[in-house]
Amino acid sequence: RLRLHDGKLIKDRRYHLRTYPNCFVAKELTDWLIDHKEAPDRETGIRLMQKLMDHYIIHHVCDEHSDYKDAKLLYRFRKDDGTFPLSKDVKVFLRGQSLYEKLLSVEGSILKVREENAVKYQRTFLGCELIDWLLQEGEAENRKEAVELGRALLEHGIIQHVSNRHHFFDSDILYQFWINFRRRRRLTELLNENSSRALSESPDSPFCLRKLNPDPGNTSFLSVQPNKEIKVAVRRSSITSLAGNSNPYFSTTPAPLFPPVAECNPKSVLKRPVSNEELLSPGAPYVKKTLTIVGDAVGWGFVVRGGRPCHIQAVDPGGPAAAAGMKVCQFVFSVNGVYVLHLDYQTISSLIMTGPRTLVMEVMEAIE
Repeated sequence: RLRLHDGKLIKDRRYHLRTYPNCFVAKELTDWLIDHKEAPDRETGIRLMQKLMDHYIIHHVCDEHSDYKDAKLLYRFRKDDGTFPLSKDVKVFLRGQSLYEKLLSVEGSILKVREENAVKYQRTFLGCELIDWLLQEGEAENRKEAVELGRALLEHGIIQHVSNRHHFFDSDILYQFWINFRRRRRLTELLNENSSRALSESPDSPFCLRKLNPDPGNTSFLSVQPNKEIKVAVRRSSITSLAGNSNPYFSTTPAPLFPPVAECNPKSVLKRPVSNEELLSPGAPYVKKTLTIVGDAVGWGFVVRGGRPCHIQAVDPGGPAAAAGMKVCQFVFSVNGVYVLHLDYQTISSLIMTGPRTLVMEVMEAIE
């Protein structure tokens, strides 16, 4: 958005005797994306801008078009007209970005390369150091408020304990910024170029454990339980059945190199049952995390099972959920702002399937 402002592509424009401030012409922007190597062709450029529309970042100036059209139509960034939705998740992310930039710019920053158990970690700090710095810079009024800020940053995946064993505490425990806000990101990272299959609808599990374009002879996804026992879930095809086999959880193109076909609903990965009361009790060894998962053309890449509470049964290591930080054995606390600890996995599946492609989930993870 800032580059477009600098290049004068975003400006006030008149159309039918009306002036539309801070807008751009879709066709001109597609040209710009190609000229500046942000998209290899017009089709990719259109898909990129559609992603921004889907995430409420841009919109048609009169909201008459829900799709991004490569034409002489006027669109605008929601940040330029004050309609960008500042949810709690967005506010925490922006706060984390602001603190990161401030920490890097000050002389003698607390962010340093440190070593723990013979492993070096980048952009690290001690919990008590961050608390002291937040108070010194006026970012928090007291230590309690500073701790709450640190916990929010951790729960949203912005910072983490270096070995992911602790929540945030005002102590000499070592943490690091998990997100490098200064890394230059290309727009094409918004797209999964390998996603070519449509999501096969199933009332049972919409999350579709899969590997797209797998290596020859390696068409399975392995879900490893804590006890190292391996369960095999053969990837689900977009074709749901062969003659005589209507179960969408089985491969429809068996080949000699495939491992034995197994159900996608194996024995629970949990070592023992866990109740809601145990999860929510004060001082329980669980940390709540917020995951934002952008689904691709075939789903989100995880399987949820159980009920009251539900848990993550398996995660595709190459899928969107894994990239967002989802792990096996996490418990599902909320889905898109809806509290779900009291629901079964079929209801949660339906809630996700009928919701937006961008999925915001709160999960409870055991602290080792």
